[in-house]
Amino acid sequence: MSEICSTCGLPKELCVCETIAKENQLIEVYVEKRKFGKQYTVVTGIDNKEIDMEKLVKKLKHKLACGGTAKDGKIELQGNHKQKVREALLDVGFAPETIIVK
Repeated sequence: MSEICSTCGLPKELCVCETIAKENQLIEVYVEKRKFGKQYTVVTGIDNKEIDMEKLVKKLKHKLACGGTAKDGKIELQGNHKQKVREALLDVGFAPETIIVK
């Protein structure tokens, strides 16, 4: 037997909780300047209780060919990738009207 999701009651393979969560979040993408003039792309507004942040960061880092981390409910990626992050989030399944690029 496969595991059953405690939220929706479906088997883990058919679980739709993460898909629904992706449609209900307001995500902000902006660039921060840090020490020595380094730029970081910061993604906020993703609920880490409903979305697997580590898995999402891994996908973004692979797609953008950069380093990064997830901490304090934010995703930080090295470099200025504002538009590319928006495209990558759309590919992962987030709704276009929920992503705000500043």
